[in-house]
Amino acid sequence: MKKNIVFYLKCISLLLLFIGCKKEIKNQSLKNNAQIKPPKGMVWVAGKTFLKGAKATDTYAMPREKPSHMVTVDGFFIDATEITNTQFKAFVDATNYITIAERKIDWNVMKNQVPEGTPKPHDSILQPGSLIFNKKVNAVVSMDNYMQWWTWKIGANWKHPSGPTSTIEGKDNFPVVHIALEDALAYCKWANRRLPTEAEWEAAALGNNKNTIYTWGNDESILNANANTWQGVFPVKNESKDGFEFISPVKSYPPNSIGIYDMLGNVWELTSDLFHVNYYKELNTSSPILNPKGAKKSYSPSNPYQVEYVMKGGSFLCHASYCASFRISAKMGVAVDSGSDHMGFRTVASLEMISKN
Repeated sequence: MKKNIVFYLKCISLLLLFIGCKKEIKNQSLKNNAQIKPPKGMVWVAGKTFLKGAKATDTYAMPREKPSHMVTVDGFFIDATEITNTQFKAFVDATNYITIAERKIDWNVMKNQVPEGTPKPHDSILQPGSLIFNKKVNAVVSMDNYMQWWTWKIGANWKHPSGPTSTIEGKDNFPVVHIALEDALAYCKWANRRLPTEAEWEAAALGNNKNTIYTWGNDESILNANANTWQGVFPVKNESKDGFEFISPVKSYPPNSIGIYDMLGNVWELTSDLFHVNYYKELNTSSPILNPKGAKKSYSPSNPYQVEYVMKGGSFLCHASYCASFRISAKMGVAVDSGSDHMGFRTVASLEMISKN
């Protein structure tokens, strides 16, 4: 019996030693990972717990941004800028990828995203293209009808952002646009990256700040010095007080406190979260929320037939009189197959993704 007890105690000691060694190896591994040099063009965002959603003093906050709630995210790397035309061209050159905006339109697919009984448009309309902002709007009857300032342009795509006669020549350092979710995911797969979750995006936008409305703090008066948005009368007249009438090159404005550019304004940015207008209201906040990945399904009463994903940050078209989406908590939904001349993306990478690479 004594021998059995001694043997048992020895086994326990060995087991504890083994566990201790494993723990030490794991800690050492984490320590080594933490010393990984950021990939070129990326910034490290330290893990943090923060208030996600509308801030108490934000007078522009919309119902879908409320109620705010505490979340925790692990650390990750994020692109310092939106993906540029140069970066996307490298991907296309390497893979011969064809974006959704360049592909033939399949009515059998499209008809499932519109009300039943919608007549098929003429074949002359069902041509590859994308949405562009109508720069010739003279007056608006109702701000509820956004089609007054949006136009379907046949031949518009990432290489021809304003239509078939336009070009990205000389715009290497501009954000790539007319990118749908599928296009962004294809780029991510090629580049060993992924799209950020909405929580990661907000954590990156905050930088070293805590619970601020904007990436630079709470002072709206310096918006024009920090973000490419609309000034004047939307959508009729843009006074370009921020230096740009429409889209601008990346790094045209100061970075946030950890070195990330253009998180607000310029172009909307895709995330990996499904868009659900009631997600925050239905969220269970009774226990800690770690690395949230968004709603389990998409829901938007304005687009009930389409699956939509969250896009963040606003664009050069954002104005206080309309969407005021030049705020960290702001978000809108975008259909999985939709692109436009004011929507792009940036990518993220976890320590595990980088260490494997």
